[in-house]
Amino acid sequence: MTELGEPGQFSAYMVEEAARVELALERAVERLDSSLKADVAAAVRHGVMGGGKRLRPILCVSAYGACGGSRTEGAYDLGASLEMIHAYSLMHDDLPCMDDAELRRGRPTTHRTHGEAITIRAGAVLIPAAALQALYACRHLGCGPEQTRAVVQELMSAAGAGGMVGGQWLDLLGEGRSLGAAELDGLHRRKTGALLAASLTMGALAAGAEDRVAEALQSYGRAVGLAFQIADDILDATESAATLGKNPSDADLGKSTYVSLYGLDEAKRRAAEQVARALDELGRSGVDAPHLEALARYVVAREK
Repeated sequence: MTELGEPGQFSAYMVEEAARVELALERAVERLDSSLKADVAAAVRHGVMGGGKRLRPILCVSAYGACGGSRTEGAYDLGASLEMIHAYSLMHDDLPCMDDAELRRGRPTTHRTHGEAITIRAGAVLIPAAALQALYACRHLGCGPEQTRAVVQELMSAAGAGGMVGGQWLDLLGEGRSLGAAELDGLHRRKTGALLAASLTMGALAAGAEDRVAEALQSYGRAVGLAFQIADDILDATESAATLGKNPSDADLGKSTYVSLYGLDEAKRRAAEQVARALDELGRSGVDAPHLEALARYVVAREK
């Protein structure tokens, strides 16, 4: 594992970690292939193996390592379960009945390539598949039954109506409306923040961390999730679709953003404030986690 300290080492760390996540995702997709029809399997592969930052699994593995776990294949397999949920959310989010997006991560969206009906089915397949992936990973990490149950429950709770799906629903309801600060925060704490926070909690639970540590890391994850979304809104307002690799923008869809609510400078300040909050929570956890500290700063420094 790459250590931090010199300029460029964090970038090398992210590349190295993303590569290990890709291997875990390939293992997960290969296990699914034999149980799916060819057209659904192809859409699953398109949605899951389409690149990206792989931030959620990297956060999960980093939390697992910070709480004393060993970064074996099983840790990355656990992280892959989060990315499977994230992939499903993007596949469905891009559908014509939702954002009707043409471009994701610099290439045509899954429904543009494989059709709407197949994409709906492929996204739905990834929900139970992710739960089974987390179960599989926990067994290989030597987690006990109660520990495993807690990890899988965390994943499903973050993915469901009280988390990401509920946030997607609020996002659709908010189109064409000017949302206030409380509404916008509530939407994104679910849509973006729930799965990011679960990444930390799942890693801590799988490593057998004390409750106070898991709770502090979850709070870190919530703050990072909000910082990530504010940074997304800033990028959406300042960068082109070609640079970001996605189309349409939130502004094109008539959605409220942190930039439209606060302006660019205040949005940047609020993103930095959330990073500071995340770092405070990380300090409260008592774990030595330089990679998590660097990841918190990365979410607002990234260029796409």
